[in-house]
Amino acid sequence: MNTRSARTLNLVTGGVLVALGTVLSFIKVFDLPYGGSITLCSMLPVMLFAYRTGTKWGLGAGFVFSVLELLFGLDALKGISGATVVGSIFLDYLLAFTVLGLAGIFRGKIKNDPAAFTLGCFVAGMLRYVSSILSGWLLWAQFMEVNYMQELVATFFPSLRSLTGNELAMIYSTCYNGTYMLPEILVTCIVAFLLMQFAGKQILHIGMEK
Repeated sequence: MNTRSARTLNLVTGGVLVALGTVLSFIKVFDLPYGGSITLCSMLPVMLFAYRTGTKWGLGAGFVFSVLELLFGLDALKGISGATVVGSIFLDYLLAFTVLGLAGIFRGKIKNDPAAFTLGCFVAGMLRYVSSILSGWLLWAQFMEVNYMQELVATFFPSLRSLTGNELAMIYSTCYNGTYMLPEILVTCIVAFLLMQFAGKQILHIGMEK
């Protein structure tokens, strides 16, 4: 396959998988009251594309996916300050979803494709989780009452009752975002492993014939 044909194939495949990821993001298994949800493996299509085509194409697809997620999530940004909007656009959307394009970083470095893909999905998913933690800590914690956070944290971790508001915000953000991100990452990694284990050759080589 020549360079032009390969580029066309990547563009078409990327468009289809980004669209699939966007559709899957609307299928929510669990929805949290202050944002965040467990979806039907909505991160996996972009991750799969990244593993198939490489990091450069993967990051591009992740960025397009992030823009679509932003457009569909604009209602959540109403009624807040301009600085918070800008920060949320970057941390909650552009960075959080673009990093999914790093799911292919272990291809070629680990010979076993199922293991390489699963590990790449885990790293990319955890990077999205870190982005969400930073967003909750730096941006959204200001809307939470310190007393409420202290009571909530103290309920589960009495020894942390004396922490400052800033420290509580970090713990709260880590726990809150973990309630949906960690299950999502776990399920995505399991499905990624099974998909690559049983259909890896077809996925990686389809359309690549000379």
